[in-house]
Amino acid sequence: MGSYILKRLVSGVLVVLIVATATFMLMRSIPGGPFRREKALPAAIQRNIEARYKLNDPLWKQYLDYMKNMLRGDFGPSFKYIGRSVNSIIEDGFPVSAVLGGVTIIFSLVVGIPAGIISALNQNKWQDNLAMGIAIVGVSVPSFVMATLLMYVFAVKLRWFPAAMWGTPRHVVLPMLALSAFPTAFFARLMRSSTLDVLSQDYIRTARSKGLSWAAVVYKHVLKNSVLPIITYLGPQAAAILTGSFVVESIFAIPGLGRYYVTSIYNRDYTTIMGVTIFYCIILVALNLLVDIAYSWLDPRIKLTEAKE
Repeated sequence: MGSYILKRLVSGVLVVLIVATATFMLMRSIPGGPFRREKALPAAIQRNIEARYKLNDPLWKQYLDYMKNMLRGDFGPSFKYIGRSVNSIIEDGFPVSAVLGGVTIIFSLVVGIPAGIISALNQNKWQDNLAMGIAIVGVSVPSFVMATLLMYVFAVKLRWFPAAMWGTPRHVVLPMLALSAFPTAFFARLMRSSTLDVLSQDYIRTARSKGLSWAAVVYKHVLKNSVLPIITYLGPQAAAILTGSFVVESIFAIPGLGRYYVTSIYNRDYTTIMGVTIFYCIILVALNLLVDIAYSWLDPRIKLTEAKE
C-alpha cells in the first residue's frame, strides 16, 4: 500500500507538471496579451507594464521562472486584479466554492444512491418509472437552465430564497439544487444499473437461502458492492464541483473560484488561468488517489499492489 501511494504521488506530480507546461504554452500561443486593449496604450507604457511583469523576457525564461515559483507554491501576481496574487484569489474563492460543492456532493449522494436502490428493488414498477423519469430530466437539463428556472420560481415568484449573492444558509439552497441536478440524476441511474447487476449474482441468492432478511442482504451485500461505480465517478465529479461551477456561480453572483476563473479568461489573465487550472489538477489527482484507496477498503479483492510475474 505504501509503495503504491508513493508511486501514485510521483505520477501525480508529473501530471501536474505536464498540465502546467501545456497551460503555459497555450496561454502564450493565444494572439494578443493581458494588457492589449481595443484602445492601444502608448508604446512606452506598454513596454513598462511588460517589463514589470517580465513579459518581455524570452519565452524559455518566463517558463522556467514560472515553474520555479510554482514549485514553491507561488502562482504569481494577477494581471487583472492589481495588487493581488493568484494565491490570495484562490484563498478567497475556494472556501466559498468548497462549501457549495461539499453541500452539493452530500445532497447528490444522499438522494441519488437511495433513489437508485429503490428503483432497482422495484424494477419496472411505478417507483422505478418515477425515479428514472426524474433522473432523465436531471441529466438532460443544463445547469444554467436549471439555475434560471429555480431562480425564477423560488426567488422571483415565490420569494422563498434569495435570488443571488452569498452569506446565509438560504443563499446556498438554489445554487446547490442547480448544481446537484446532474450528479444526483447520474448517481441514481448508475446506482440502479449497478444494483440490478449485483442482485443477479449467485452470492445474493445464497445469502437469501441462508435465511437472511431482505433488508440485511441489501445492507450487507448489495449496497457495499453496488456503490463501487459511484466511487469511481465521485473523484472527478467532486473535483469539478469543489473547484467551482463557473456558470452557476456567475448566475447567482457567488464569490467563488469559478467567477474569478471566468473573469480571468475574458481578460486573458494568464497567471490566474494557470493558477486555477493547476489548483484544479492537484485536487483531481488527490481525489483520484483517494478513490483508489476507497476501492481497496470497500472491496478487499482489489489490491493496490503491482501484479507479480
